[in-house]
Amino acid sequence: MALGGGTFVTQNKILPGAYINFVSLASASATLSDRGTVTMPLMLDWGNESGVFEVTNGDFQKSTMKLFGYAYTDDKMKGLRDLFKKAKTLYAYRLNGGGKKASNTFATAKYSGTRGNDLKIVIQKNADNDSLFDVSTYMGLSKVDAQTVDKVSALTDNDYVAFKKDATLAVTASTPLTGGENGAGTSDAYQTYLDKIEPYAFNSMGVVTTDKATKSLFASFNKRMRDEVGKKFQLVLYQYKEADYMGTISVKNKVLDDGADEASLVYWVTGAAGGCEVNKSNQNVIYDGEFTPDLNYTQAELEKAIKAGEFTFHNVNGVPRVLDDINTMVSTTDTCGDIFKDNQTIRVIDQIANDTAVLFATKYLGAVPNDAAGRTSFWADLVKLHNELQKIRAIEDFKDSDITVAQGDTKKSVVTSGAISVINAMGKLYMSVCVS
Repeated sequence: MALGGGTFVTQNKILPGAYINFVSLASASATLSDRGTVTMPLMLDWGNESGVFEVTNGDFQKSTMKLFGYAYTDDKMKGLRDLFKKAKTLYAYRLNGGGKKASNTFATAKYSGTRGNDLKIVIQKNADNDSLFDVSTYMGLSKVDAQTVDKVSALTDNDYVAFKKDATLAVTASTPLTGGENGAGTSDAYQTYLDKIEPYAFNSMGVVTTDKATKSLFASFNKRMRDEVGKKFQLVLYQYKEADYMGTISVKNKVLDDGADEASLVYWVTGAAGGCEVNKSNQNVIYDGEFTPDLNYTQAELEKAIKAGEFTFHNVNGVPRVLDDINTMVSTTDTCGDIFKDNQTIRVIDQIANDTAVLFATKYLGAVPNDAAGRTSFWADLVKLHNELQKIRAIEDFKDSDITVAQGDTKKSVVTSGAISVINAMGKLYMSVCVS
């Protein structure tokens, strides 16, 4: 006689046998998520035109030429080098794609843009077999691809060009690609970027622009995402204290470098805002980037900048440092006081909000019954999250009883409440010394 077996939902089997369920651990756990993910829309001479693309710090160091068309050390990459001083991952978007691709008799550039005009195809007879051709692709002076073939149809497209399969190979010292142009990069491109980036999760967004209308567009997006959608991130803009909002950081200093966009410090601040740990502050941090910030401010002007909610670099014995790690919020209310002006506070509350949302969506939503046991499980995970924050000294004086989880107005809803005391880094010293 066959024994019973298989899986079970309840312990109601009749036949003797082994009923075994194999289950995976929940994909979300009550642990703190990593920081360091940022996003920026960029004006580029080369690169991905299909939408948002991910670049890690390692990718940027190893594959800068392939991704952006320039060597890591090129001046064109100065802003991104600043960004990756603190950032780990960038969700980039090319604003000026959709232009013209450079081409010649043998190949067409992979992407549109003016950098494609620096591509060259060099074809030589193979030294060992004169029936074969050595076909090399150059970006500027750098050889980026080399293949040995007998005919053009045998060539494989590379990271820089697509070969024309109907061409005829012929020896050439250097045949440049021409006709490459950047796209227009109009204001519509910024809105397209915002539409495309909305599904992604990141800690900060930066926009290098001096256009007031564009800054207003992004400030409105940031406020809507934070307040209506629950997507918590900070926005970094240049000289936009008008935002008066905890989610927006306004960089006061312009850069003095010839040919550089005066808003270029946004790169570094975006990386610093997104990469700063939840229990740290950027106050007094040295600017270790490559631009030259304008630090010509008096003591009175620096005080005024703090009161106005401006993120400012100042001169400390010839070294640029962050004066105070603040956002643009200056108007306070009974429910939103001065503590929310400090970006360390915002990092803590954003961490709680984002981690709780991920935890609920991946572990509890539609999966765990809304009964006493289910709510107790959710409460325990929330307590663990807060204890992790307390362990790393991001909050203090937290007790398990500070978190409550109860059933909401419907059978499917739960209501939580809590209280936290955020720790901020030391910023002021008041000292009295008695001398006898």
